[in-house]
Amino acid sequence: MIESGRPRFRSRHGRGRFVRLSPIGLTVVIAGLAYATPPEMAFSRLLPAAPALAAAMWPVLPTVLLGTVCLGLMLGLSAVFPGLGTWWTASGIIAVTVAAAYGSHVRLQRERTLFQVRLVADAAQQVVLSPLPHRFGSVEIESLYLAAAAEARIGGDFYEVVDTRYGVRLLIGDVRGKGLPAVGAAAAIVNAFREAAYGEADMVDVARRLDASSTRYNAAFPPEGPMERFATALLVEIPHGGGRIGILNCGHPPPLLLQGGGLRVLEPTAPSPLLSLSELIGDHYSVDTFDFARGDLLLLYTDGVAEARARDGEFFPLAAWMRGQPPAPPHELLAALHRDLLHYSKGRLDDDVAALAVRLSAPSE
Repeated sequence: MIESGRPRFRSRHGRGRFVRLSPIGLTVVIAGLAYATPPEMAFSRLLPAAPALAAAMWPVLPTVLLGTVCLGLMLGLSAVFPGLGTWWTASGIIAVTVAAAYGSHVRLQRERTLFQVRLVADAAQQVVLSPLPHRFGSVEIESLYLAAAAEARIGGDFYEVVDTRYGVRLLIGDVRGKGLPAVGAAAAIVNAFREAAYGEADMVDVARRLDASSTRYNAAFPPEGPMERFATALLVEIPHGGGRIGILNCGHPPPLLLQGGGLRVLEPTAPSPLLSLSELIGDHYSVDTFDFARGDLLLLYTDGVAEARARDGEFFPLAAWMRGQPPAPPHELLAALHRDLLHYSKGRLDDDVAALAVRLSAPSE
């Protein structure tokens, strides 16, 4: 996997250290102004702001220590400049320090809770996005996943690849919605695929199994609100000998095939129903076949790739981008896609991104 979780942009160490030390800097600035200016300006009354700021980033004990330092500075200033209203300001420092210490304690508790929730979310995401082998015989595979934001570390995009007696079978899809309900629906689909892909000879039967699993999950855990929960999905079957591949598209963005220096958009000849909607629109599934020779590069992706936006609102030109890529191993293609998506969107993805790149190579490579 090229990337798991949201794109992280680490700030420079110097900037982070400056922010953490800012309460000390604020204390020094206020004390310096209070000493250097006439007593009538009363900058010393701003000293309670330092422990208040510390509560936002420091643990309890350092926050209390800073409040104690501010109290000592106030007492020292009163010795130099009588009549500063020392006791009123000192009382304010004590009150703010106590409140800041409590605020720091509550913040740390919430951070620990958030950390545990994120661990659970990451574990749940691993059920849907389990690590994939980079190779199944002559089929090279690489995967990419990016979450849109820190709050959306977990979402409804999913993929899976299994090696069966019928060939290498791939699944990629997207459940409408976010959070744990979407992940539960995605997990139900992926688990059904892991079973059906081995047991069903026909991809149409695999798709029906996925639809039934998605429908059962939605019945057991109905979505909130009036909107139905459904999923797009794309099934691909690559025979072990290559030659031609089968694709069953359930309302998913069409894959792109880089072949002989040209690009093909593998649109379905007839639409197949989205998962969990077959009871409403029928279960007429269609499998299309396409040539797939050694060296060809196939890209499967969710709509978060094609719908990534620049600052001016323009969508990422995925087809044009793919057309300009040189023949390369799958991991190089997805590394370039990862880099260019983040550059195009300035690091602000509107939706989760999942992609699979597949290439047929000689078994000895």
